[in-house]
Amino acid sequence: MAGNLVARSIHDLTAGAWFGGSLMGAIGLNGATAEAKDPAERTRLSSLGWKKWAPFQAAAFGAHFLSGLAIMWENKGRMAKQDGVTRLTVYKSIVTLAGAAVTLYAGLQGAKVEKLASEGAKGATEPKPEASEELRSAQQQLKILQWAIPVFAGWVIVLGAKHGEMQRPKNVFKGLAR
Repeated sequence: MAGNLVARSIHDLTAGAWFGGSLMGAIGLNGATAEAKDPAERTRLSSLGWKKWAPFQAAAFGAHFLSGLAIMWENKGRMAKQDGVTRLTVYKSIVTLAGAAVTLYAGLQGAKVEKLASEGAKGATEPKPEASEELRSAQQQLKILQWAIPVFAGWVIVLGAKHGEMQRPKNVFKGLAR
């Protein structure tokens, strides 16, 4: 039981880091760098900030994945017997993997923006009218992705809460009875 509490805590905290880090980056970092006086600094500073966050994000994803496996291992009996647990676990895994893929893709687009930072921009995700097509495309995609990422992360948190509710004794009993 103590192992489950540790794994569950790590799992929840890393999902929270994903959600909070992505939302802070979209609002705080990208918003603040849009205020830089030099248009080339806007994308450069935003890229630097995201680059500093990336190792922590990667570590959080790794810990989230490993703690998720530990939780599944500890709950394998419930998954086999309690109605809905396996279905929710598969659904949450798909949402998590899709969100991780979106996050990785955003990082690749961010690397393109960093490479082209010298072109300058209106903001981290707002190209100047004379921007190259490569920079414009990457920034337009990031403008959407910066909001999609916290949606996926929040969705994972909500599904984790649903998993927690399924562990309440009355819900376990109902699920086992089905």
